[in-house]
Amino acid sequence: MPHWAALPAITLVLGGARSGKSRYAERIVEGAAAHGTYCATAEAGDDEMAARIAAHRARREGDGRGRFWRTVEAPLALAAAVATEPAPDRPLLVDCLTLWLSNVMLADKPVEAEIAALHAALRDANGPVVLVANEVGMGLVPETPLGRRFRDSAGWLNQ
Repeated sequence: MPHWAALPAITLVLGGARSGKSRYAERIVEGAAAHGTYCATAEAGDDEMAARIAAHRARREGDGRGRFWRTVEAPLALAAAVATEPAPDRPLLVDCLTLWLSNVMLADKPVEAEIAALHAALRDANGPVVLVANEVGMGLVPETPLGRRFRDSAGWLNQ
């Protein structure tokens, strides 16, 4: 029987786009607990994103794994989800911080305050939290001010 204590309070799974981060994070939680909560931050703004979301759902629900995962959606209210969802016997997997940051910026929310609220929720979480994020700072300097602000904010968020 898996035991949640095998997971640290916070785990960050960081990597490039389409590098298998979500599958890796899912395996971490599945190997350490009898049940997990999947916090999805993506929104289906177009057909391509809807297909990506559907593929993630199908992977979680395939092979009887649907009984393992409970899904909550938090495209903006991530701090609230982190404050309420993790439990000692049910780790929370957040997929993904980068999409959440994009949602926050596009909604004109105060990025620094949102990150601070998330930090506080993570500090006080009642169970393990596994976070998935894209590494965006290893490439070229973005051409636009918004792109540079996003890259810099993602770096601060991942810290």
